[in-house]
Amino acid sequence: MTTDLPIVVGVDGSEPALRAVDWAADEAAVRGLPLRLVYASLWERYEGAHLAEDLGKPSEQVLAEDIVATAARRATSRRPEVKVATDVQAEEPEYALLRESRSASLLVTGTRGRTGLAEALLGSVSLTVAGHAHCPVVVVRGSHDDQALPTAHGRVVVGVGEPPVASAAVRFAAEEARRRGTGLEAVRAWRCPAHETTDHPLLAGEPAHLHEQQAVEALEKALQDVPAGVPVRHRTVEGHARTVLVEASLDADLLVLGARRRQRHFGLQLGRVAHGVLHHSACPVVIVPERV
Repeated sequence: MTTDLPIVVGVDGSEPALRAVDWAADEAAVRGLPLRLVYASLWERYEGAHLAEDLGKPSEQVLAEDIVATAARRATSRRPEVKVATDVQAEEPEYALLRESRSASLLVTGTRGRTGLAEALLGSVSLTVAGHAHCPVVVVRGSHDDQALPTAHGRVVVGVGEPPVASAAVRFAAEEARRRGTGLEAVRAWRCPAHETTDHPLLAGEPAHLHEQQAVEALEKALQDVPAGVPVRHRTVEGHARTVLVEASLDADLLVLGARRRQRHFGLQLGRVAHGVLHHSACPVVIVPERV
């Protein structure tokens, strides 16, 4: 199904947000979609006070105009063919971006880090949006060159969790691999509980083999509807899911995860695996809503 809904980027003047603009501009060009740059804040008057004094304008106006204009110039310079629109909203960024996600094909944010330590962590805005958005959310992470295309590694990775069935995340990852002309790698982590291990020489390895086989079958079930033209690699790995996926991100262009959305549940709707991957991935991460 095609859509003309824009790719929305949350911008705040930080370098991570501008890198997110770069990534989103490339993605908009590939998809043939418009780009919408959104700045929202209720605290801009405190950060922009000194700048405003020099320019003789209200601080809110100075900061907002500068942020969206800089982001728009950057996007247009990078991808002249992409139609770029901007919007400034006097609202908390979390609420503004969640509302934007209702009419977006994709919502893109940066890590919001300003220092070496901050870069290693995920800002509260990105975390909140990833946990509640109505459309797929991309958090642009890593020391990559910020390009959606051409790809550096030729690999889109999707994490297959529970339940192991064809999901919105798998469909998104397959379509993204097709669009980029790359391979799709589906990863399923598995572990053998300690109470199932045995020291008996004739039974050694049996419980582990059983869990690994279940992981293999889960992957096959989840990937049964992937289009034939998309090269797929099945990979099962023993270990914690978060660790396995973070390691997979080291040589991936994109890491796709599903997030189950529970109706009428207002708490953070990200599991421990997605939460950990968002903080530590070496490449951009896509969180795709899975309705339950």
